[in-house]
Amino acid sequence: MPSPSLPDAPPGNWVDTRAPPGWRPYLRLMRADRPIGTWLLLLPCWWGAALATLPDGAPRLDVAHLALFAIGAFVMRGAGCVWNDITDRDIDARVARTAGRPLPSGAVTVRAALLFMACLLAAGLLVLLQFNLPAILIGLSSILVIAAYPFIKRISDFPQLVLGLAFNWGVLVGWAAVHGDLGVAPLLLYSAGIAWTLGYDTIYALQDIDDDAIVGVRSTARYFGTQVMTAISFFYAAAILFAVLALLRVTAGPIGYLGAIIFAFMLARQVMTLDPSNERSALAAFRANRAAGLVFFLALAADGWLRASL
Repeated sequence: MPSPSLPDAPPGNWVDTRAPPGWRPYLRLMRADRPIGTWLLLLPCWWGAALATLPDGAPRLDVAHLALFAIGAFVMRGAGCVWNDITDRDIDARVARTAGRPLPSGAVTVRAALLFMACLLAAGLLVLLQFNLPAILIGLSSILVIAAYPFIKRISDFPQLVLGLAFNWGVLVGWAAVHGDLGVAPLLLYSAGIAWTLGYDTIYALQDIDDDAIVGVRSTARYFGTQVMTAISFFYAAAILFAVLALLRVTAGPIGYLGAIIFAFMLARQVMTLDPSNERSALAAFRANRAAGLVFFLALAADGWLRASL
């Protein structure tokens, strides 16, 4: 019998309704039923690629690169989730929201999960090899950060910082795929992404704050406690500040800055509507970051397109 739908998966998602029953545990293991994580890994890649089109003389945005990043984000997010679930399977079994995941529920064995992860990593490497050498090397250098993340929550109150380092590495890869090097602008945008992740993943961690306290998992949500809303606001404000500094560095046009303003408004709205004691409110605010990040990307892309057309 296939494992049941997980509580934070969107109702009626394609894995639960259309995927072959035998595939469902593996698709759930890689979070294919919850695409928000893929978007949050993909968008920084697209940000970096779009920002790279803004300096004078830069080439147009490469649609083939965007497609490769989409494929790469899907498989690498999946590989990261499998690794996270392998390392956290005992903890997940003790947390209500995660007890039904494929590994703690017994739907997938550890050996099968390791083999599946190896296949996903191989697919991710194949995608990465389509870029230039600097982008390949920068992409490969993220592996240590990704591998370390599941263990950080056991020793630090800021695992969200390490997640931010990993999830926004694509900014650097996206820029390097265009220019063949790094610079101040992509590093500023990378910093914006890290601060953004600190905000949205603190929101995400609010869902598990009680269970995490019982099993000993640490997070920024637990660390800031009653001041968590102030912390989220600070992280989001820092994200906008670094994003604007990145735009200034490449002398962005009005559309780029308009995108940053809308992005800031959408993040502020999350804070204003969030009820930190309500799991549904936290999940809704977390998911809202897909639209926020996509709006910012579209503004960067439109700015670059307009420059190339003049």
